Amino acid sequence: MAPSSSSMAATASSYDVFLSFRGEDTRNSFTDHLYAALMRAGLRTFRDSNDLDRGEELKPEIRRAIEESRASVVVLSENYATSTWCLDELWLILEQRRDFGHFVLPVFYHVDPCSVRKQDGTFKIEVKASSKWTNDNVNRWKGAIMEVADLTGLVLSGPETKFLADIVHTVHNKLDFKLVSLPSNLTGMDTHLKDINSWLKKNDVEFLTICGMGGSGKTTLAKYILDSNWQNFENISFIEDIGSRCEARHDLLELQTKLLRDILGGKNIKIPSVSHGTCKIQEALQTKRALIVLDDIVDQGQLVTLLGTGTINAQSKIVITTRVLNIEEWFESRSWRCQKYEMKLLNGDESLELLCRHAFRSKIPMEGFEELAVHAIHYCEGNPLALEVLGSSLFVSAEGALKRSSIPYWESTLKLLEREIDSGIQRVLIRSYNCLPHDSNKELFLHIACFFIGKDMDYVVKILERDYSALSGIKTLTNRCLLSVSPTKKLRMHRLLQEMGRTIVHQESPKDPAKRSRVWRNLESYNVLRTGKGSETLEGLALDMQMLKEEKCAFKTSDLMTDSLQKMDKLKLLQLKFVPLTGPYDNFSEDLRWICWPGFHLRTIPSDLFMGNLVALDMSYSCLEVFDPPMVLQSLQILNLKDSQSLSEIRNIYQLPNLETLILWNCHSLVHICETIGGLKNLVLLDMTGCEHVCKRDHRNLLEGSEASTSGGRVTEQPTFSLPHSLHRLLLKDCYLECSDFFPLSFSSQSSLQYLNLGNNLFEFLPNYNHLKSLRVLDLTLCSRLICILCLPSTLAELYVYYCVSLEKITFQSHRFTLQEFGYEGCISLYEIEGFIKLVPLVKLNEADLGHMAWLKEHQNHEVCLVGDDELTIDRSCQLQMLYEFNILSISLPDIKDPNIKPEYISELSSVSFDVPMCPKDRRLKGINITFKYTISGEDWVWFVKISTSNGVDIMYNPKVFGKPALGEVGIWLSYWPIGNTLHVGDTVNVSIAVMKGLEISECGASLVYTDDEMADEALKSNVESIEILGGDLSGFQLSTGAYYLCRRDFFELMEVGRLTPGWFRILVGDTIDYAEVRGWRKTGRRRQSNQSFMELKNISCIMHGPQMEQSYKIAEISKSSRFNRTAEFASTMQQETMTSATASEVSYLATKSTSRLLEETRRKSESSDSESEEIYYAFDSQICNQQSLDIDMDMSKAYFVDDAMEFASSSVKEPLKSGTGSESGDSPTKDHLDQLPAASSSSSIVASPWEKFSGFDVYLSYDHIFTDEHFKVQLSHELLTAGLQMSPYFHLLAGVGYLQTTEVRASIVVLSENYANSIRCLNELLLILERRTNSNHFVLPVFYHVEPSDVRDHQKKFGLRWYKKSAVLKEKVDRWKAALKEVATLPGFSVSRNNEATVVKEIGKKWTKI
Repeated sequence: MAPSSSSMAATASSYDVFLSFRGEDTRNSFTDHLYAALMRAGLRTFRDSNDLDRGEELKPEIRRAIEESRASVVVLSENYATSTWCLDELWLILEQRRDFGHFVLPVFYHVDPCSVRKQDGTFKIEVKASSKWTNDNVNRWKGAIMEVADLTGLVLSGPETKFLADIVHTVHNKLDFKLVSLPSNLTGMDTHLKDINSWLKKNDVEFLTICGMGGSGKTTLAKYILDSNWQNFENISFIEDIGSRCEARHDLLELQTKLLRDILGGKNIKIPSVSHGTCKIQEALQTKRALIVLDDIVDQGQLVTLLGTGTINAQSKIVITTRVLNIEEWFESRSWRCQKYEMKLLNGDESLELLCRHAFRSKIPMEGFEELAVHAIHYCEGNPLALEVLGSSLFVSAEGALKRSSIPYWESTLKLLEREIDSGIQRVLIRSYNCLPHDSNKELFLHIACFFIGKDMDYVVKILERDYSALSGIKTLTNRCLLSVSPTKKLRMHRLLQEMGRTIVHQESPKDPAKRSRVWRNLESYNVLRTGKGSETLEGLALDMQMLKEEKCAFKTSDLMTDSLQKMDKLKLLQLKFVPLTGPYDNFSEDLRWICWPGFHLRTIPSDLFMGNLVALDMSYSCLEVFDPPMVLQSLQILNLKDSQSLSEIRNIYQLPNLETLILWNCHSLVHICETIGGLKNLVLLDMTGCEHVCKRDHRNLLEGSEASTSGGRVTEQPTFSLPHSLHRLLLKDCYLECSDFFPLSFSSQSSLQYLNLGNNLFEFLPNYNHLKSLRVLDLTLCSRLICILCLPSTLAELYVYYCVSLEKITFQSHRFTLQEFGYEGCISLYEIEGFIKLVPLVKLNEADLGHMAWLKEHQNHEVCLVGDDELTIDRSCQLQMLYEFNILSISLPDIKDPNIKPEYISELSSVSFDVPMCPKDRRLKGINITFKYTISGEDWVWFVKISTSNGVDIMYNPKVFGKPALGEVGIWLSYWPIGNTLHVGDTVNVSIAVMKGLEISECGASLVYTDDEMADEALKSNVESIEILGGDLSGFQLSTGAYYLCRRDFFELMEVGRLTPGWFRILVGDTIDYAEVRGWRKTGRRRQSNQSFMELKNISCIMHGPQMEQSYKIAEISKSSRFNRTAEFASTMQQETMTSATASEVSYLATKSTSRLLEETRRKSESSDSESEEIYYAFDSQICNQQSLDIDMDMSKAYFVDDAMEFASSSVKEPLKSGTGSESGDSPTKDHLDQLPAASSSSSIVASPWEKFSGFDVYLSYDHIFTDEHFKVQLSHELLTAGLQMSPYFHLLAGVGYLQTTEVRASIVVLSENYANSIRCLNELLLILERRTNSNHFVLPVFYHVEPSDVRDHQKKFGLRWYKKSAVLKEKVDRWKAALKEVATLPGFSVSRNNEATVVKEIGKKWTKI
């Protein structure tokens, strides 16, 4: 933001006030007294002296004094206008006012303002016979007299002493604001203006509190508010840096004195004490209209001391800046009203601009510094102070030689900042730490900064609660802007705050890490263990051997001994990742609360390892064969044995009486769990994903025997392994379970279950779950044999049945569809969802089922491709199918010729009207048939059928699916609406087809349907959904106008991504209501209050720490659906910005504004590199039910994934680039391959650069959206964006494979993950990608993500496509899919393993930058 001219004038001023007066009138009287009063008030004042020679022309001293003054007082006395000197002064003063905002105060001293304005008497100026009184000068002076007379001024009335005080008071108030010094070229201020202006306009809100971390720009914003609005208030005051100036009582007294003087307009009032000062200020605030800024308030006491507790003038405004977030609590017991504003850090563009202004004195980086500038803004993460400090320290001159030498300096400085924070930034940030109220808060902050960034909050609370009151402590840290908690309850901290905390620890002993309280750097931790120099001060130690290898440090793992821990008596937190120790374990600290030891190398738990105070034990990826606790562990709440591939038995689990979470994920060798697990009373989460042998009958001999029971005279086997009654969350995915007597899956004793995951199992039916009154989420994904799900409990909120290819029917206990979330993609056999829809092939219906539409049976062998709901229609049979929805029957037909289809009332337009005639004798009116013919275009189709009658019926309907005729062909849509009971003789019926996009109507018609055959019609009625819709309860689908909006789609999605104009809703309903009324429309109609018990479901989680992996199994506190508005809003912004990016922005360093926004969301949500290098987050069962889950192919949650899940890892073990063929000598996708890509067409107005914009997209990512790890997708997206590539935005995936057919993409990356071949969409997408490769030299890069290329090439494991064999529809595609998998597997690509994700991602990014 450019500085105002007034600000520039103020910075160069030599005087505050210039006095313009007629000497002979007032020099030795009034003006002399005024001059003295102004000087006493501390205002530097200029007046001409007696000995200053006056002449025809103004002396340079006078001209310079006016130009260097901030204000002028013009004393208009009787003879003022008779002096050419005074008139020239006045003209120059007003010129300064016009050009520089110079403040002018006219003082009418014994003259009438009207006489001055009318220029009567001595103020009458006329041309005279003189060299000065020329016509030009006279006209100029007349204008000046007129202008000054119209200004707000002061007229002498009453005692002169009071008049003088009023003048001083006015000048002081008007000038005081200019003491605020604003930096030039403010960046990012516009983003705050909307909220600030709304507060200024509110008459009933006196306070604005600006909250945020240190250096976020709070003070700058407050100064900006003051500078921009001072003129609207009588008095102003700016009290700066209160927190650091209130160490003693007398400091407060000094601040009170300044504040009171400012409020009273410069009057000096002596304050004897702080309490007396509070009373005086409180009195002044009741009468004065003031604008006050109190900067850096630390606690409520300071606010009360400075302002009191009384009433404040309603026209006053008070701005408070603070690092405390819960400041609204300070106002709860007072009449004061407060608006809170949380500072937003700068986005990517703003950060780059601010950095460049200080580093390069321009808005964009110098040539050669682009990549370094991006690294710098990543380090600062949007903090303005850091950007200014860092930019100034890295200043680069335009001189060529100095510029070249600056690049190594930048590189060195940025590398240094990875280890040590800038001292200037540290001084500002550490004030928040020093102001923490308790020492335990400070210790908790340091623990989190060193070890727990990115960890789950509940997990950290369990570990640290006993020693640091972590629950309240985290709240305190959050309120002080030192910590934040993500929507998924992960602990987050700004990178600079984390570095500040770690610097505090480092300074405890800069030279000797062993004497610090915490050691987290791998090399330092290794040296402490190697040398055995640990000390009693050490409370936390972390070492990751894999990361140490990545850091290319030479070491001998055999050197590490358990004796190294002998001196660490206070050690509470121990994290050893893949660290083998030799020796006895009796030297470990007895205070240990947390042992995180992924890759633990022993086969059993050492008997001499004391774990009596452990809260969490993580031995994921261990070599354990038997887990047998050596003692009773009363404190242990979390046990994670995830991916312990050799673990076969768990013994004596009763010795963990308070265990709450047990993770056995992918313990494939596990066959025995001690039967005492059933007696654990506190176990709420049990994850047995992939433990296929534990519940199998053929392994029952490896359990502790089996018991025989009789049921109805039949002997059944029951396993002695029993589940605890206390379970809330149970995961039995990939266990190959069948519903049998041996393991009946009834969970009759687990009545508290809230989340149940039975995905990828072998059962065909499930028992009744009506007894599970607390069940909210049921996940049955990939249960390929499941045929039906009957009588689901009414309390169920979310159901996921992805790719249950045999599933035909779903029913509910309540016979109503009330799910908040429902995922059913890939259920190609599903024909009935009770209370939702039925979609039945015509060949499966008999004439009795069809009633008066029985004639359709003659055409049952015709085919029509269905569209609408992709989850329901993709790969579904093209046979004619009858849709039952909202009691409306509809079917899509080809352009058949049948007399039965001809309507009674017909129009060649898209609407038809008629009056209801008399009913034929012995017949009864049942409803209406509506028919229309249409052709189709494009890929989006939005249309409604509307029925309105003169007696108040108003219904609009959009079917879930309908037929898509081939291009140029005609389709017919036929429907039956059973609304006969609402129609009366003489009623006018209007039928119309409202098309917003994609259809052209060629004919529309309607027929009345009568019946005299009750039995035939009852058959038709029985096939209609049992839920009452027409004539029943339609409240969930009723608009504010009373009309019924029968639609199960949210067309707002299409509007937000620019594929549907905002006017679509007006076409449908007119201007009576706003389209926002149907925003967020759901399968059950308008959004309703979620089931209360579901809303109260907490984010209780279990964290599994492993190499590059942390799994967080959660049930979302709020359903995914309740987050959709924010998802759509973000998608809208991305689409809008992308569509308007035809020309380049100077500061768009990531090719488009949409990618800049994407990176910004990444930055705001990312965690520290130390944490991210070890963590990848999975939600319940591969992220199906978490906030970062439900990433369905055609779902808008791609935008949500961008908004809340973008995090990137820092490093990993490097692995050579592999060919898909597995050959060591195979070609890699080097520059030779990349150079074959077709050149991108750039805007002709833009010079080729790293920010060049292309007409199409560079990269299309093909991956399984449900199961591919979010963290890997984020890393890959970030690298490609940083490389300046235009990626296909996530919302384009709404179009599925249609996107590839209609959009120009230069290359594709195919991420072949374990479940890639389980997605029909992915396989079809792969066919199109390879077809494009063949036809247009489209570059394809396969990435083998945790799979072997040979498995893809040879169709092994899940790439065998065996689960499709049951579908006759898909058999013809299987061969093509297999050929495609084989082809892509032979291309040169990258192999990603558990240990090299970050490195491979970076390599992919490097290769693409060579394009």
